[in-house]
Amino acid sequence: MNLSIVIPLLNEEASLEELFSRIDKVCRSNSLSYEIWFVDDGSTDLSWSIIENLKVQNPQIHAIKFSKNYGKSQALHAAFERTNGDVIITMDADLQDFPEEIPELYSMVINENYDIVSGWKKKRFDNVMTKNVPSKLFNAAARKVSGVYLHDFNCGLKAYKKQVVKTIDVYGDMHRYIPVLAANAGFRRITEKEVQHQARPYGTSKFGTERFIRGFLDLVTLWFVSRFGGRPMHFFGAVGTLMFIVGFLSALWLGVSKLIDVARGMYGHLITDNPWFFIALTMMLMGTLLFIAGFLGEMIIRTNREHKNYNIDEVI
Repeated sequence: MNLSIVIPLLNEEASLEELFSRIDKVCRSNSLSYEIWFVDDGSTDLSWSIIENLKVQNPQIHAIKFSKNYGKSQALHAAFERTNGDVIITMDADLQDFPEEIPELYSMVINENYDIVSGWKKKRFDNVMTKNVPSKLFNAAARKVSGVYLHDFNCGLKAYKKQVVKTIDVYGDMHRYIPVLAANAGFRRITEKEVQHQARPYGTSKFGTERFIRGFLDLVTLWFVSRFGGRPMHFFGAVGTLMFIVGFLSALWLGVSKLIDVARGMYGHLITDNPWFFIALTMMLMGTLLFIAGFLGEMIIRTNREHKNYNIDEVI
């Protein structure tokens, strides 16, 4: 199969039929065999009923229904496990992405051997202050921290080699950082393609400005995990050991000073009167705790088993 098209959605009843019609037309006209995986992420409208009706006449449609809203990352994870296409394309269900971009994205992965082709909405039709400006700041920070130089991490329209989605683990709110996760896993042929964008024709956006705050926090998490996630002892153990040594040397210095004072016949000052005593004690305690945290992190990694943090009601 040439293509697997993954479409997470939440309350998009007005756009689903048009979206499928355009995808079907594009794939048939380019002789691309395909399947579609809709993931209903807890919709409360008629989205699931519409998907069921489309499925009756179109066997290439598959769908997953979550019991509640779990988020885009979980939706992608559930679909990625089931895809069969040589190239996996993700896109949003709101018709702001153009299905007509699919053939060129597919060609760039197959013919130019890219691992990931990420869409770049260079000309956006979103609110300038609530989306465009925060998005530019967010993308600049993401490029700087991750080392993956894409203009638009948030664009939902992306194409992946099958090996990429079968290798990486999309969790939390990490869907916007899939290229970074892939790069950390050794998939380095990552590029971007300028894609068309339009204002949402139906419904309202499900994402507010708070997604950028979560995005920055996820970016910090990703930076830490990518460097120390496999061996937390390298970070916590090193910092803890350094703090313990500094605290121990400070305490040793205080003890030696007290012995020198005693040898000189000076008995008036207690060690606990010196602020360095409490600083040294605190550093030794914190160093010990950080070392233990690193050790526990190592044990958790060695004993951790993969588990899904979402519940599926139905798969068709």
